Amino acid sequence: MKQTKWMKSIGVALMLLCSFQGFSQELFPDGTPIPGWFRQTEVIRLESLGKMYRITDYGVKDDSTLLQTEQIQAVIDRAAQTGGVVCIPQGTFLSGSLFFKPGTHLHIEKGGVLKGSDDISHFAIIDTRLEGQNLKYFAALVNAIGVDGFTISGEGRINGNGTRYWKSFWLRRQVNKHCTNLEELRPRLLYIADSDDVQLSGVRLENSPFWTTHLYRCNRVKLLNLHIFAPYAPVKAPSSDAIDIDVCTDVLVKNCYISVNDDAIALKGGKGPWADQDKENNGSNRNIIIEDCVYGFCHSALTLGSESIHDRNIILRRCKINNAKRLLWLKMRPDTPQHYEYITVEDITGFVHSFLYIKPWTQFFDLKGRKDMPYSYSDHVTMRNIRMGCNVFFDVVKAEDQYKLSDFSLENLNLEVKQKSAYHSDYIERLLLKNVKLNGSSLSK
Repeated sequence: MKQTKWMKSIGVALMLLCSFQGFSQELFPDGTPIPGWFRQTEVIRLESLGKMYRITDYGVKDDSTLLQTEQIQAVIDRAAQTGGVVCIPQGTFLSGSLFFKPGTHLHIEKGGVLKGSDDISHFAIIDTRLEGQNLKYFAALVNAIGVDGFTISGEGRINGNGTRYWKSFWLRRQVNKHCTNLEELRPRLLYIADSDDVQLSGVRLENSPFWTTHLYRCNRVKLLNLHIFAPYAPVKAPSSDAIDIDVCTDVLVKNCYISVNDDAIALKGGKGPWADQDKENNGSNRNIIIEDCVYGFCHSALTLGSESIHDRNIILRRCKINNAKRLLWLKMRPDTPQHYEYITVEDITGFVHSFLYIKPWTQFFDLKGRKDMPYSYSDHVTMRNIRMGCNVFFDVVKAEDQYKLSDFSLENLNLEVKQKSAYHSDYIERLLLKNVKLNGSSLSK
């Protein structure tokens, strides 16, 4: 009996010590434990990844005008034979689509630039994924498909060289304002699919012609200390989403700087009236944490949709938002069944135009012959411990025939709001308000 009491005392002491030292178990919004994997943020050591293959040692020249896709791909293929790191040294190297293989990695040294061609014919057409559908389209500049353990690291740059693509897109829109993103042919910067245990760290991802970083059907991905940029002036970079997370589980985005002319971080998935029955969508986005990031201009800090079926356990926290149009944007697509649940946004500072933005998203609406409209849900959304400025606090449209909003909690908010706008607590079923202040005045239901 004495031994049992002693063991219990030790157990209690250890629990108190762990709690005091900050090791208490964190929980996802649905109450499940956050694995320790999310706290392990060390950059993988280069020397642990195998032999270094410096591309200039294999005949690739430092020449920003000379297309060298085949030469760089040959180095990747060589590295794949035994495994190793393809290194971009100081200098600028022009390329079309590159395909990394199992056992290979990419490292870009300080002063090194992997530059994408601005000629779409230099990019391979492959079976790929875009805008919630699987289709044949152009590969990205950097592709890793089925490459478990893939890493990109360094202090250099991957430059999409997007200006020509952006200008062409806006010219096409002047001729046909209804043209889709896919109709103006352009590549993404990074496409990583069907790959587990991926780490992207340190590099600058800039000037993507299309989406910047697209993750599809990946598990355990860490994006650390990245600088992601695409301009909104003088030429807007259309659809230059910084990070698109598409049917992935366990993703950490930490200590990144993001400024793009579209959504900063968008949760993607399928779209269409029967998208939830499409095996290619194959699940949800689950367990996504975005923390300690700084945002410049973007359309939204965190967007769910427009092509997304199910998102669960999403956390955005401890971020500085400098010039986003929206903080949280729930795109409710009336031609797609959607469920966004267990979302937490907390400890945010800065300024946004719209604090909470929820509206139907009808761009390219298509029921594809379905007679009834799919119904969607957003629930268990918490926004708390936020002190910031905004133009509009409650930018929400009620559409009970299309979607239901329920179980939202707004807690400990201190907002300086520039524009007086309507606030309708009855738009959300079971809305909790606790210590919400707008321009110093308490808000109640």
